[in-house]
Order: sequence, then structure tokens, then C-alpha cells
Amino acid sequence: MGNGPEAVRPLAGYRVLDLTMVMSGPFCTRMLADLGAEVIKVEPPAGDQIRGRPPVRGDGHSTYFGQLNCGKRSIVLDLRHPDGAAVARRLATKCDVLVENYRPGVAARLGLGYAALAVDNPGLVYCAISGFGQTGPSATRAAYAPIVHAASGFDMATLGYQDDAERPARTGTFLADVLGAVYAFGGIQTALLHRERTGVGQFVDVALMDGMLSMLVYEVQEAQFPTRRRRPVYAPVRTTDGYVILAPVSQRLFEILADTVGHPEWRTDPRFVTIVEREQHWDTLTAQIEGWTAQRSAAECERVLTAAGLPCSRYRTVAEALADPQVTHRSALGVVSDAAGTFLVPEQPFRFSATTVRAGPTVPDLGADGPDVLRGMLGLDDREIADLHAAGVLGR
Repeated sequence: MGNGPEAVRPLAGYRVLDLTMVMSGPFCTRMLADLGAEVIKVEPPAGDQIRGRPPVRGDGHSTYFGQLNCGKRSIVLDLRHPDGAAVARRLATKCDVLVENYRPGVAARLGLGYAALAVDNPGLVYCAISGFGQTGPSATRAAYAPIVHAASGFDMATLGYQDDAERPARTGTFLADVLGAVYAFGGIQTALLHRERTGVGQFVDVALMDGMLSMLVYEVQEAQFPTRRRRPVYAPVRTTDGYVILAPVSQRLFEILADTVGHPEWRTDPRFVTIVEREQHWDTLTAQIEGWTAQRSAAECERVLTAAGLPCSRYRTVAEALADPQVTHRSALGVVSDAAGTFLVPEQPFRFSATTVRAGPTVPDLGADGPDVLRGMLGLDDREIADLHAAGVLGR
């Protein structure tokens, strides 16, 4: 649920035209919807391609799609049809924000680029999310998150921290998409603030590649100024029934660790006495710690070390994390529904004292809001809407 007065939502009154599909764009526009913006999702006749992605329930209702698109309105327009693109251009004149994640150049060819739309709506904040940016030698490369992970150096940097891996890991969590979405969200907010002060909209160019590089804080610097040895990193240590990770990042925490696991002599061991020495004997120290954890369950290790004030966690499944009492306390999961029933989605990770942020309660069926959107925003009557249906421009 929300975290401030229910009637107050930060972006109430703002309208967003959402020309995005898959993840980066929908993730961004879901954030805008959660803040109270009216988000109108424009979908092709076949719908967003992740409408059919598992997990799927009932007659093909995807909770994957639902998590990214709850709280929005859906209209089906064939933007390849001149009349469909013309309708979208008219909708853009009534919006504060437009978000698209086409390959660079596609929106302009449809007549939906920023330069064309800003003529009739100079206050428009137009955000384009792409793999490598809107200009430059790589701008038109096809780019999905795994491609950007590889191109940015992220996968090879991660491989460098593994002791026994011979090739980069498979990608199942699309960090580039999520980072790009969050940076787009921040860019849009900044551009809206600028518009409030000046009355002028602008173009926001977000590249997934740039987002990934920004995340690699140490690695970007190390690439310029190579170190003599690999940076030590905290690694899983074995328990009787799984693994835990702990991070004694300071001298004080290391000393607490030594006392807690019954090895106060580590405090004066020449190999461990300072951070510099510990880094030089990192594998030895890790093995010593595992000598203690390997005799206990993961839950016991977590309980004992956490009680002592050490940063520590056992490795949990996502299902276990969802059941965490702290997640419940934070109201970090919201209930939304589609035609197949209800399910949980993560709420936004920020909380406000004076305003409400919450996931929209429903997931739109494909094109369900088209007629209402055209009546309310463009003033079309039933006959005009029927003509668009008959021409194959408007779905549903």
C-alpha cells in the first residue's frame, strides 16, 4: 500500500504516452504510474510481446507483464498505418511525457520523433531509451540487456571475481534494463522540474550501456589504473545446509568477528592484524571463517553473527525473501489483479512522508481503454472510433 495520505500522489495530473515494450521502458513508466501519473500504453495489434511470457495463468495472463504494466491504460494502435501514427501524434499533444524504447530512428520514421512532436507540444518531455544512445557508431545496434552486459565489460568483470569459472555466467537478471529504467525515471523527473521552472520541455536520451558503466565504479577506475593484484571480495562460505556471506568491512567488525567465532588470536595474527595484511591473506582468512560456519546451519550462523553486529546473511531464494517479516513490515509488496486473479508485485523502494506511492491495482487487458482514451483526450465520437476500427488502425 501507499505510505502517505491516500489522496496525494506526487505525479497526479501528469499524463504519459507510453510507446515502450518488454522491460526497460515499461519498468520506467510503471514507476511513473505508481507516482500517480496517467500512463497510456500504446500497443501494436499483437500486444506487447511479453503479454504471453511466463509465469502465465488462466487464459494466458502473464504476471511478468502484469508486474511491469499494472496501473496503466492500454490502447491498441497500428503505428505503421498512417492513420494510427496520426492518432498517436494527436495523443502526444495532450501529454506531458512520452517514453519510447525503439531502436534509434524508428520513432522519427513513424513521425513520432521529438523534433516533430515538439512543434505542437513544446512542453513535452520526451524520453528515448536505447542500448547505446541515439547517436554514434553503435547507435543502431540491436541491444537487449544481455548484449549490453557483455558489451559494457560487466560480464567479464564478474568473471574476474570467480575462482573456478572459465566463461562468463549466463544472464537471467536483466540489470541493464532495470538501470536504464531507473535512470530514465530520474531524467524525466529532472526534465519535468526544469519545465516547471522554464515552461520548456526537452529530449532525454538514456543509454543502457552508459547505465552499466556507471554501476562499475571500481572497475572503471581499475581499467584506467590497473592494480597489481585482484581486489579481494566477500564470498559465500559453506554451512551445514547452504551458504552465508559476511562482510567485516572495518577493523572493529573484524575484531568482533574474531571474538564471536572463538578466535580472538586472529586480532594479533600477523596475517590478519590490519586490513592490508588481511587482503594479502584473503583466501586463508576465508578458509578459517568457513571452518567455523561449516559446523553450523546457515540460520544459526546468520543469527549469531547478526546478533554480534556483523553484516551477515544466509543465501535465500526469492520465495524466502518475499516471506521476510521485514518485507511485510515495509509493505514492500502490493496486490494487483488481472482477469486471472490477484498476485503480488514489488512496490517502489522509496517511501514519502507526505505523499502516496503504490502499484496500480489492475493490469489492463489489451486495448481495453482505447475508446475511452480517444473520447476523453481527443473528443472522438462513436462513429469516428468505429471507422478507426474498420480501417484496422484501432484494436479491440
